[in-house]
Amino acid sequence: MNNIIAYVQNIQSLQNLNIVNFTCKGTPLKMMSLDLNNNIQKDTKVMLTCKPMAIALAKNLQGEVSYANRLHANILFIESGELLSALKLQFEEFILESIITTDSCKRMHLQTGDKVTALIKSSDLSIKKVLV
Repeated sequence: MNNIIAYVQNIQSLQNLNIVNFTCKGTPLKMMSLDLNNNIQKDTKVMLTCKPMAIALAKNLQGEVSYANRLHANILFIESGELLSALKLQFEEFILESIITTDSCKRMHLQTGDKVTALIKSSDLSIKKVLV
């Protein structure tokens, strides 16, 4: 699993739906959640997480996309298999893993050292734990 330390900036709630805005080293992040711990409030420090298959990658991204979370990262390592490739990414001081198809990895000509944008849907980001 991927872990990112962030701080709650804002919470919007309507019935059971919550949209939580975070910041991590100046990068805005957003999470959509049906369940939100009552301890979560503005300035709460949290550890966010998402699955490696929930991180899509873009190279030379231009224009608008619906993904709320866009992390500028560098590729540290690529392990390509017959069908899937696992990429280790560096976003700030955090190491993330993205799993994409090997066909996509080849089509995008991804290489160690490339700068990419890691894309995470707000529904794929969750709070792993509240930090003190």
